[in-house]
Amino acid sequence: MKIGIISDTHDHLDNIKKAMDLFKQEQIGYLIHCGDFVAPFTLPLFSQLNVPFLGVFGNNDGERLLLRERAKDIGEIKVQPAFLELGGRKIVVMHEPALQTALAKSGEFDVILVGHTHQPEIIMGETLIINPGECCGWLTNRATIAVLDLSTMSARLLEL
Repeated sequence: MKIGIISDTHDHLDNIKKAMDLFKQEQIGYLIHCGDFVAPFTLPLFSQLNVPFLGVFGNNDGERLLLRERAKDIGEIKVQPAFLELGGRKIVVMHEPALQTALAKSGEFDVILVGHTHQPEIIMGETLIINPGECCGWLTNRATIAVLDLSTMSARLLEL
């Protein structure tokens, strides 16, 4: 199974659309958002993939009640950290990376997904750590997302 990983969309509708197109091409089976949607009006764009969806709130997500309400049609948005198991892999999803090192050292998780820094990063180790970077491209002028293949535990960054 392939997972699409996106973070820090910050209301950039054009880049969210580009990301959804790339995820369609990659034939992902699950979509994870690592926080900072910002406004609820962006959520309908994620529904076009027609795959299960999980997101976590980021530090810029102020309208949490409406974000949760709008997400009900596609999945859910949780307070971080969120835990799930897919393809036999234990995954934790966070926005801020404060717990990243401790969780990786615990050996309890196969994958840690994180956002917030706007810096794309894939760290291969006993625990795979992925930050897809910023979809919006506002801070770095580089809009990125990631795809994780759970069967091979290989991850790639994709430029929008």
